[in-house]
Amino acid sequence: MEPLVAHWLGRVPYRTAWDLQRRLARARAEGRIGDQLLLLEHPAVLTLGRQADDIHVLAPPGLLEERGIEVLRVERGGEVTYHGPGQLVAYPVVHLNDRGLLLRPYVRALEAAMSAACAAAGVTAGRREGHPGCWVDADGPLPRKIGALGVRVERGVAYHGIALNVTVNLADFALIDPCGMPGLHSTSIAAETGRRGEQPSLASVAAVAAAFAPALAQAFGTELAAPIHPGDEVDTAAELGALELLVAEPAGVAEPAGGTR
Repeated sequence: MEPLVAHWLGRVPYRTAWDLQRRLARARAEGRIGDQLLLLEHPAVLTLGRQADDIHVLAPPGLLEERGIEVLRVERGGEVTYHGPGQLVAYPVVHLNDRGLLLRPYVRALEAAMSAACAAAGVTAGRREGHPGCWVDADGPLPRKIGALGVRVERGVAYHGIALNVTVNLADFALIDPCGMPGLHSTSIAAETGRRGEQPSLASVAAVAAAFAPALAQAFGTELAAPIHPGDEVDTAAELGALELLVAEPAGVAEPAGGTR
């Protein structure tokens, strides 16, 4: 089985990563590339799943515009999600049939990798039955969501993925009903380890990405190519440029107008 190839990209605008992963998914479905894993953080943005109810966006449009926070409806499943600095976002682009995976085991693998990354950072977290994602004190009196997930499958290839709170500003979750659940308590690795006042940082996200990537490869029963080293500097433009070459259409093949929707 081919390894999972990881790419640490640093901070990437949502629309840039969205377009890239759709083109990666198409290339993967066509057999031109192997399975990829994009690891990054986004500037502040709200995304809605394809059937999400926008009533769960609580902030008025004027406030979002003032703060420069875009609201986008995308192809994935799930409800409204906040992304922002200090949050690890992982987009695996994986051919499920080639991995021998059905959708439910694939989701379980994502949840297991989030739990393993939390454990590496000193936080005990896991599944909560009936509520996809990653939770602290899942069966206790105050379950707290530390990681969200939403997946899209096209032509047998899964994309979109997970968001794991590391040093993210938890006050920003008041902009929404996270995952469409009013009253849901969001938490982070920093908050659960007594560092609630720690400011969001790319370095903290890189450290958790370095634990998440091998955990996901292990959950898939494969090796990880290009492991993440959290102390390394990231050249986002160069990394994105390399991925652009990876997804470049073969000569004489025109890209479909509008991309995949």
